[in-house]
Amino acid sequence: MEKFEIDILGCGAALPTPKRLSSAQIVNIREKLFMLDCAEGTQMALRKSHIAFSRLQAIFLTHLHGDHVFGLLGMLSTFGLLGRIQELHIYGPTDLQRVFQPQIDYFCADSTYKIILHEIDTKTPQTIYEDRSVTVSTLPLKHRVPCCGYLFREKPTAPHIRRDAIDAFLIPISQINNIKAGMDWTTPDGEIIPNHLLTTPPAPTRSYAYCTDTSYRPQLANLLKGTTCIYHEATFTTEHALLAKKTHHSTATQAAEIARAAQADRLILGHFSSRYKSEDALLKEAQQIFHNTVLAEDGMRITL
Repeated sequence: MEKFEIDILGCGAALPTPKRLSSAQIVNIREKLFMLDCAEGTQMALRKSHIAFSRLQAIFLTHLHGDHVFGLLGMLSTFGLLGRIQELHIYGPTDLQRVFQPQIDYFCADSTYKIILHEIDTKTPQTIYEDRSVTVSTLPLKHRVPCCGYLFREKPTAPHIRRDAIDAFLIPISQINNIKAGMDWTTPDGEIIPNHLLTTPPAPTRSYAYCTDTSYRPQLANLLKGTTCIYHEATFTTEHALLAKKTHHSTATQAAEIARAAQADRLILGHFSSRYKSEDALLKEAQQIFHNTVLAEDGMRITL
């Protein structure tokens, strides 16, 4: 099965602490790296995780609050110092250009690579990135500023050709890709071997949703139906539900309700308020509704 991994570099809320950095993640799909948010300290977290800077394809910012973007400019500068030559695409909400372009022009003027900023509509679900392996779509969220989550969907791979079929029917290497593409095989004696006898189905496709920061939005579940893994903010417990509503955040219970309604396979809670010395109460609260829930941790790697 092809690689699909998520590295959590930081999963705390507004204030970085000795225990947790603020929001940043790496999604690794078939050895192509994508970054989600870029809080203060992200560079150091990347180094501690031994993640290669050079394979980063694009950065996706949910919104322009400091605890999600304060690490970006320093990292862009470092890429230049390291001699990066591959262009880097950065996606984010309205004002991305106004906020970051002047800083890029000033601090990265001598950069060895091109930085391309893409402002996106955070109110309408849309596919904003696509290559041979994956699509990335936006998930409208509700926060104090324009904000969206992101949904990564792996594209289907080709069927697997059976080793015993290759030997039994003397299939040459030159025809293997044709058979994977759906063709039957005609033996030297003229016998037609149907494709379904020559191949086995590909591995099921996987998907990952990143949803932070947001008020509770039940309609989000419709966009997340059948998602393999959902990362959803759980800034507060239900005890602080009024504070969550006031600050446009979610509780652990609400995150679990989204995962249950979406019929997801797994839920990861993150973006924890620093008011909690332990997040066990958040986990217990969510697991009462959606059992397959875990707490995010800085340095955690999830394999889908």
